[in-house]
Amino acid sequence: MTWIRTIPLSEASARLLQAMTGMQALYPKEYAEPVPQAEPSEAAGDQMAGIVGSHSLIPDALYHAFATFGSLISPELPLSRRQHEIITTMVSLTNRCRY
Repeated sequence: MTWIRTIPLSEASARLLQAMTGMQALYPKEYAEPVPQAEPSEAAGDQMAGIVGSHSLIPDALYHAFATFGSLISPELPLSRRQHEIITTMVSLTNRCRY
């Protein structure tokens, strides 16, 4: 498995925190609660989810990558929340990644 250095929340710069906050504002409220990990780490409360954490070295990339998804699941679009979740689940299944 590849190891990627990540920045824990306790060491996050103002720029990284701003990127996180801006990106999270676009997501449904249900996304605010972290998904329990199969193997909890000692500092789990200080860590970002794996894929988000892997972008922590480049705050602008983190914001743009995840804000894109937040925009794609906007309630202002013509699809229902259920339809968004079905599409997201099927894309993850097709790509063989955890959702």
